[in-house]
Amino acid sequence: MAVNKVVNRLCGLCLRTSSGILNNVVPKRNSHFEYVPDTNLPIRGKTEKLNMFQAINNALDITLKTDETAVIFGEDVGFGGVFRCTLGLRDKYGKHRVFNTPLCEQGIAGFAIGVANMGSTAVAEMQFADYIFPAFDQIVNEAAKMRYRSGGEFDCGKLTIRSPSMAVGHGALYHSQSPEAYFAHTPGLKVVIPRSAVRAKGLLLSCIRDNDPCLFFEPKILYRSAVEEVPVDDYELPLGKADVLLEGDSITLVGWGTQVYVLLEVAKLAKEKFNVNCEVIDLVSILPWDRTTIFQSAKKTKRVIITHEAPLTCGFGAELASSIQEECFLHLEAPVFRVTGFDTPFPHVFEPFYIPNKWRCLDAVEKILNY
Repeated sequence: MAVNKVVNRLCGLCLRTSSGILNNVVPKRNSHFEYVPDTNLPIRGKTEKLNMFQAINNALDITLKTDETAVIFGEDVGFGGVFRCTLGLRDKYGKHRVFNTPLCEQGIAGFAIGVANMGSTAVAEMQFADYIFPAFDQIVNEAAKMRYRSGGEFDCGKLTIRSPSMAVGHGALYHSQSPEAYFAHTPGLKVVIPRSAVRAKGLLLSCIRDNDPCLFFEPKILYRSAVEEVPVDDYELPLGKADVLLEGDSITLVGWGTQVYVLLEVAKLAKEKFNVNCEVIDLVSILPWDRTTIFQSAKKTKRVIITHEAPLTCGFGAELASSIQEECFLHLEAPVFRVTGFDTPFPHVFEPFYIPNKWRCLDAVEKILNY
């Protein structure tokens, strides 16, 4: 304990002094992107300024209000959850509809599958995506296959699992992972990652009302940093449809979640430094993914860069790259490039070097232009 105090004090002094060695090496937490409010509202009408966790809370509130069978549960959910996404819902709808569970992810998933099989709407929360793996068997071998194995007699279409994922600035190896690729390998599931408060509300409502079990991974760094005007009324956004955020004709930049904002900055830098127009696409749905939009863009720009926070090997970017090169090979001027996390556990103090930031992505832009 004494050693820890000394180390912490020395690190604090180092960071506070202008000559500290870490000052010029490690950027401030959460500074690897600049959030851009979503102004493309899906419906007209009254709006309210909300951050992402408030927009998610609003979607869950609408679900409980409009669907009498809906129940929401998970670790600390009754108290509002670690990130406050369920704040106030137990008081409003009762502890029989919004409640805590034991610290057992496998049990949470198994219970959710049973609830959905019996015809009720189940919205389960895994407190962190890093801890979803004890529930992997239940999700992959039960929820995803229930309709098929029962010949349509049962299904888990009313099941949605929410979970905070991706980097947060200080989460290290057990609170920063991006597990979307594991589940994208499983027919029968849908996997969705929102980029903003507006998208989170509409996509979550679509997942909850979809006829297939859905995994909804929420970039936790955006819970409070994604703030914008969100429509108050009920609305849904399509699953399996990518969003073209910036049109261009030189390079296609594909990402999802927080990485979308990195790419928007990269597109701006690429225009300034190389005078090229990048097309930026938010994939939105990992499974199913929008093949039409991606292929059309690849054929137009002839160069594609894919970026995600998960490690390189077998990350979902590999599936995109393979599919693009199979479908668009004769149109491409260069191989598909990937800028990702490294094939290591997610680090703590070295997180700024692990994340595929705008400088790593810009370096890929230069390389693909000079290929």
